[in-house]
Amino acid sequence: MTKTLTLQPVSRVEGHAKVTIQLDDSGNVHDTRVNVIELRGFEKFCIGRPAEEMPRITTRICGVCPWSHHLASGKANDAVFGVTPPPAGKKLRELCNSIAYMEEHILHFYFLAGADFVMGPDADPAVRNVIGILGKVPDVARKVVRVRHMCAKMLEMIAGKSIHPDAVVPGGFSRPLLPAERDELRKMADECLDLAKFSIAFAKESIFPQYLDTVKSLGVIETGFLGTVTDNGALNLYDGKLRLMSKDGTFVDFEYDKYTDFISEHIEPWSYLKFPYDKRAGAFSMDLNKPNGIYRTNTLARINVCDHIETPLAQAELEEFRKSFGRPAQLTLLYHWARLIELLYNAENAIRLLDDPDITNPETRVTAVPRAARGVGCVEAPRGTLIHDYTTDENGILTNVNLIVGTTHNNAPINMSVNQAAKAVIKDGKYDQGIMNRVEMAIRAYDPCFSCATHRFDGTMPVKIDIYDSRGRIVDTLQN
Repeated sequence: MTKTLTLQPVSRVEGHAKVTIQLDDSGNVHDTRVNVIELRGFEKFCIGRPAEEMPRITTRICGVCPWSHHLASGKANDAVFGVTPPPAGKKLRELCNSIAYMEEHILHFYFLAGADFVMGPDADPAVRNVIGILGKVPDVARKVVRVRHMCAKMLEMIAGKSIHPDAVVPGGFSRPLLPAERDELRKMADECLDLAKFSIAFAKESIFPQYLDTVKSLGVIETGFLGTVTDNGALNLYDGKLRLMSKDGTFVDFEYDKYTDFISEHIEPWSYLKFPYDKRAGAFSMDLNKPNGIYRTNTLARINVCDHIETPLAQAELEEFRKSFGRPAQLTLLYHWARLIELLYNAENAIRLLDDPDITNPETRVTAVPRAARGVGCVEAPRGTLIHDYTTDENGILTNVNLIVGTTHNNAPINMSVNQAAKAVIKDGKYDQGIMNRVEMAIRAYDPCFSCATHRFDGTMPVKIDIYDSRGRIVDTLQN
């Protein structure tokens, strides 16, 4: 008889989701879906607000990556108001972005995904977590906690607070960086760089070699990729142009405000996450046998689409990575390796910006005046390409809002990778907690933020209430 397996909740990710696995008569996987039914709905309730409020409002989409929304919203406001921030304002924004990246990549590699590798995917769930890592490698754990706390402190020094910031304003940054603050931040950035160098060396020596067979078999799919590059093709996480790469490595570059010429959004009834796809490919399909229009974002995508990295240590790591896995690299678990290359890049980039004399220039903003316009702001969030698209009336009041976040871009690939992983590890109806954890590992590779990604709203809510009696039997079900 057929059987349905349910993983709920998916653990060690941001937000809430469940995985539904349908087995056939032989106990093998017929289909798998990642169901996300939480709803934030920011696209709807922000309409009617003044555009300049958006950099403060949209940080509440997510407490894990508020800086990404803060910066993308600020850039959308620049475009709406038709202003260009002065160099110091732009560099302070980029500095905050790099520091926030370090904080988030440390969180994911060590706190969320790391336990699967340090403790092992079959370890007891009671120790397969950050507490288990603390017990197994206490010196590493103490260093990680210290530097992640330091990153939050750095953001607080620059912007006043690290979570739900309000430092980015239309036309620039709210305050200049003082020379004394820069000097203190520079010392802290050196310690961040030390951890970044340690992390990638530690992973290459003690973690990745043990799991190469798993990397080559778990969650493997072939897709295109989307990321941001400079005019000369270098990796950039704050500004540039979008590069959409096909799975064969060919690509097209375009400006942010032209994204609708290349990307469409598909909707399925079983998820509040939209399904963006490359509209040049024709009809959307995430069938493992005939996928169409599917692309990925996030760390592996950015490592694939860029031609080079402008900081020397990260560039050396990129060259080594490409010698081993080619370009574009398709193996899903390589997201973790790419994440550590980016951690190194952001540590180097923070030092580069802090060493720039212009970073303490007192001119950090220009005057912005409301007008009727459309503006698109885009940054690379830790979890992928983040697009804020605003339209305003003559008073600067929002009449339309569209958000596409990193996890939304990755919605179809996540479902495809989880489906492939489930089919690879569940055979003849046999499974245990270690096997089910491997299915979750395919999700964790993408470092999803489901709270950020749930913006679709069609006026209904899939509320289902099961009523049980004292013996645990369902006596009634209420569903709208």
